[in-house]
Amino acid sequence: MSSLTLSLASWDYDRMKAIADGTVKPAGINLIYLSLPVEEIFWRLTKFQEFDVSEMSFSSYLIAKDRNLLDYTAIPVFPSRFFRHSCVFVNRHANIERPEDLRGKRMGVPEYQMTASLWIRGFLEHDYGVKARDLKWFTGGLEEKGREEKIKLNLPDDISIEAIGPDQTLNEMLESGEIDALMSARTPSSFGKGSPHITRLFPNYVEVEKDYYRRSGFFPIMHVIVVRNDVLEKHPWVASNLVAAFEKAKQAVYDSYNETAALKTTFPWQVHAHEEAKSLMSEDYWPYGIDKNRDTLEAAIQYSHEQGLTSRKRCLEELFAASTFGHFKI
Repeated sequence: MSSLTLSLASWDYDRMKAIADGTVKPAGINLIYLSLPVEEIFWRLTKFQEFDVSEMSFSSYLIAKDRNLLDYTAIPVFPSRFFRHSCVFVNRHANIERPEDLRGKRMGVPEYQMTASLWIRGFLEHDYGVKARDLKWFTGGLEEKGREEKIKLNLPDDISIEAIGPDQTLNEMLESGEIDALMSARTPSSFGKGSPHITRLFPNYVEVEKDYYRRSGFFPIMHVIVVRNDVLEKHPWVASNLVAAFEKAKQAVYDSYNETAALKTTFPWQVHAHEEAKSLMSEDYWPYGIDKNRDTLEAAIQYSHEQGLTSRKRCLEELFAASTFGHFKI
């Protein structure tokens, strides 16, 4: 019996390497791996539904499911996770010393619905009492002009949101003081070049993020893997076989980090970082599956509804392939 050939669009992650180079093969599936920047993947997936299996913004997925916009269903594989306290930048002249000072300020964000901003707004509200309606929002390209929301928003009236001008970028506006602050998955180039006008809201973000994890248990999920519904309808076994393969590919990364004879990465303190992550977060500090991620997933679902992005809080059974809940035991 020949293998089922499917396209898979994802970025160049170490945890995907064994899938991309064929070292790990999902049972019964021949994957055509397309390594693309995530912005391109999300745009092509949302606009044209080009891929059989794809990485997708988790926030966009929640909105798409809420509005029945895409014929895809998720499996509990999370190629991108990121603590986002490092991703809030402020103009030094805006009188913002702490999160509570953001109230009434002008906040830039490339897309209001993007997952990074979903999590940032979540911790701003739940840890510091700053709600989305407390800020004035400006959306548009971080470095390139003309970026638009991939999914049309339908926000509550008390959310003030405005698209920036066609000749403006958020990076330039933050440096000039036209906006007071910025939340972005990518670091603005002005900060990267050492602009004296810009700093992080949380300069000690590593300590803040570790404390956040200790208190909440959340390692924020940014992206999820989705599979075309027609593939799952014809071949329901695909979901579980993909999850098993992605788990095996991720384990290969852990195994390489546990090898201390030589460094697999170019990071000098790889061993220390790996051991510290295990000590704080468990041996499997980048978990897949529903059970290990239930609280984190439900928090994102709650934030999406609180922030006006979705009409209701969906249960996980509505969002993930049924066969990926639990697994067999011997």
